[in-house]
Amino acid sequence: PLWGVACVGEAEAWIYGKNETITHIDIHGAVKDTVTTTCLNRPSGISVTRGRELMYSDFISRTVNIVIDGEIEKLITAPREWSPWRLCCARSGDILLHMCARTGPQTKNKIIRYQGKNIKEEISNDGQGNPIFKDGECSLYMSENNNGDVCVSDGNAETVVVVDMTGSVRFRYDGTPARIEKLFDPRCIVTDALSQIIVTDSINNCLHILDQDGQFLRCVDDCGLEGPRGLSVDSEGRLWVGLCDTGEIKVIEYLQNK
Repeated sequence: PLWGVACVGEAEAWIYGKNETITHIDIHGAVKDTVTTTCLNRPSGISVTRGRELMYSDFISRTVNIVIDGEIEKLITAPREWSPWRLCCARSGDILLHMCARTGPQTKNKIIRYQGKNIKEEISNDGQGNPIFKDGECSLYMSENNNGDVCVSDGNAETVVVVDMTGSVRFRYDGTPARIEKLFDPRCIVTDALSQIIVTDSINNCLHILDQDGQFLRCVDDCGLEGPRGLSVDSEGRLWVGLCDTGEIKVIEYLQNK
């Protein structure tokens, strides 16, 4: 299976699946480099910094690691009882990290914003003690939009949640406007140069595209997307969509304006 894609520049990307290796490929599928991680199983998530350095999270060791000049360095160790899953190197240069912790039969979820190795902010409740994200086993995927919003796909709640810079929930999107046939199954999420929000829907085999205020714009469902999971945007504004079951990657040029 192909679990994740992280673009590097205009025509290359890092990808990973169900082993400890992360592979650097170009748009033609040629392998440029490989990194054998320290993970006992596989990486939990990958991202690329603004300086084009590869980062990956390791659920078992509870760490986030960065690859610099081919050497792996530990950058972050998760707080006690928490483990990191997906991560995102934000436009601001901060690192957004999904943390989960099992408490009895429940798995708690939250997002921590790191500035380097230091915790800068925690996104977990709405200021009145109500959790923003639903308990459950699905990981959260996130992206920072141009206006500073943190856009999160919450597979446990089958929604996209957008939180502003004050930590308040701006809106939620549940897939209803797209008139899809099956339950909304949001997975990877990205934002583009026009602040559009794009999220994969692995059950309905499509991409949902919203504007920055949550208005549904359209679905991309005519590109042979079977089980889309990984998602990234390259510097040319193209979408790289990883198909989980087949291991294929579709590179899509899509109309960005409304």
